Amino acid sequence: MSLEGARERVSLTHSDPPEAWQPLRRLVRRARRPLDRFLAIEAASGILLLLSAAAALIWANSPWAHSYHALWQLPLGVRLGAWQLERPLEWLVNDGLMVVFFFVVGMEIRREMHSGALSTLRGAALPAVAALGGMLAPAGIYALIATDAGASHGWGVPMATDIAFAVGILTMLGRRVPESLRVLLLALAVIDDLGAIVVIALFYTSGLWLPGLAIAALGIVGLLAMQRVGVRTKLAYVAPALVVWAGVYAAGIHPTIAGVIIGLLTPVRAWLGPSGFEHELHAGLDALTGQASPTLERTLSRIDAARRETLSPAEGLIHALHPWVAFGIMPIFALANAGVNLSGTGSELLGAQAFWGAALGLTLGKPIGVLAACWLAQRSRLADVPRELGLRHLVLLGLVAGVGFTMALFIAALAFSDADHLAAAKLGVLAASAVAGVAAYAFGRSALR
Repeated sequence: MSLEGARERVSLTHSDPPEAWQPLRRLVRRARRPLDRFLAIEAASGILLLLSAAAALIWANSPWAHSYHALWQLPLGVRLGAWQLERPLEWLVNDGLMVVFFFVVGMEIRREMHSGALSTLRGAALPAVAALGGMLAPAGIYALIATDAGASHGWGVPMATDIAFAVGILTMLGRRVPESLRVLLLALAVIDDLGAIVVIALFYTSGLWLPGLAIAALGIVGLLAMQRVGVRTKLAYVAPALVVWAGVYAAGIHPTIAGVIIGLLTPVRAWLGPSGFEHELHAGLDALTGQASPTLERTLSRIDAARRETLSPAEGLIHALHPWVAFGIMPIFALANAGVNLSGTGSELLGAQAFWGAALGLTLGKPIGVLAACWLAQRSRLADVPRELGLRHLVLLGLVAGVGFTMALFIAALAFSDADHLAAAKLGVLAASAVAGVAAYAFGRSALR
């Protein structure tokens, strides 16, 4: 083999770029190994969320608490001539970055409905019933406890399960957890998120401004028209997506609903699929032999386009955005929203109805609702519980569903405008999520082999 032929066969995974300085590259690789190992753990997102929440609590109750609140109230704005938009940094996180989180949630719901656990009526029946019971029971317990006018509006706070923490707990239990229980939890969490989205849209939305809905509808028409024309460049859809976001926000609906709508409209069918990519790849490799540079560039572009079309747009976007959501947006959200100031008012927060409604709704309402719903579904033959799952597995499912961190904190921020009720509800969510997580892990370790 000639020297030129050997150089042409250099592997990307076993060599460095020609411009790279070898000692520095080796140092960077050594530094990245622990981070890569951490990010490869399924529970890593939950661990990072926990650390962010702990950091927010410590910071908000430290001598530097004023800097915590000053940071999230830092005004940011855009000005174009006489028009200007100015909002605090907290708004950018809750109404901006969280739109991306809900966009991914919308795509995951759409994917599960197309080809996942929710694609058949029989497969969706059990998680749907369990999720419904796991939403109604916590809301009912909250309503029974929080009877004050100021606290009663937060009945939606304990309704949702945090999928990152829940999956992390099951991952830490290892082989004790059957695969069917993991699938059931994921399907339950997806339906749970959908229910929380419906609750936000119907009950935590201010008065509607109809012209805003018309603007959002115009953006949706633009998205669908581009799909029908066959536009495949993902960045081209940013403009109509921003129109949907602006219309929903102007209409008085929380803008995260725009993310869900766009996610549900994202196509879930691949153009080529694996077999089509294999065909295009072989054709491209055959065409590469002895080609000149301009033709080479065109062939490589064709192969790259085929690679992108192997997955559906939804799958490709979930794969691309999930790390940013799990390790960026959600920890930032936790840092911005978990900072409850306990100094001087801790006893008042612990005695508030919003605290006990959120705490007991998650720790008691979730297990009771999930177990009762599964029992009723099985007795009425509406759904079948998988044969390998017994009562202990369903108890674990109910306990782990009581971890309601991200979505519960988000709904609390929408439900309460006054600082006292919001702080009490947030503290209840944090306490309940910690108790539910520890209880689920301890029960799983002791009850499951």
